[in-house]
Amino acid sequence: MLKGKTAIVTGGTRGIGYAVVKKFLENGAKVALLGSRKETVDKAIEKLNEDGVLGEVLGFCPDLNSPEAIAETFAKVKETFGSLDILVNNAGVSARESIYTYKPEDFEKTIDLNLNAVFICAQAAARIMKEQGSGVILNTSSMVSLYGQSSGSAYPASKFAVNGFTKSLARELGKDNIRVNAVAPGITKTDMVAALPDELIKPLIATIPLGRVGEPEDVANAFLFLASDMASYVTGEILSVDGAAMT
Repeated sequence: MLKGKTAIVTGGTRGIGYAVVKKFLENGAKVALLGSRKETVDKAIEKLNEDGVLGEVLGFCPDLNSPEAIAETFAKVKETFGSLDILVNNAGVSARESIYTYKPEDFEKTIDLNLNAVFICAQAAARIMKEQGSGVILNTSSMVSLYGQSSGSAYPASKFAVNGFTKSLARELGKDNIRVNAVAPGITKTDMVAALPDELIKPLIATIPLGRVGEPEDVANAFLFLASDMASYVTGEILSVDGAAMT
């Protein structure tokens, strides 16, 4: 579905990001995965080899809040692979702090990665994609972007903002043949969720009509559809992948 395309996936070393990288490679894309540290990037590429995933893959660990570092990295990807067709802004951090004890610097740290980095990466990608005449930008949102959550307010605030950014950018970049969408995962079986005890996970599952938590591959499939030409007339959408979870 992505043969001949080049993709960049931030936060691509584990969980949903890793599943997206794997899915894209399996569907013919060349992929540059970005992580926070060289060790995690190298480990992810090693795991792809262990999983028998074929394809061309590069790894980078730039500062996502540095416009200069991102512009340089994206230029390297285009120079190596010949194009930049798809950007997946997946890197992010969750939060659980109470408003009564929330430190401003911790709030700002969440916004920096979950929102400001999305802007910086999208801007760098859009500049390249406009020159090419087409492109796709995909952002990772969350079910809490629709419902909020009872603590860690920076996280849902950042995801509400990602939704608004996605819809606005879709309207701005449509004239340049660049589609912009987001995927809003529900409770997904990442390492963090898999480590939860039964007494915590069972009540969560009870809120999901499909009766199970999502798998990273469920979310990766949504990204694959939106990145592919099958979604050529889909832009400005926030696609929920949450089993119709009820709050």
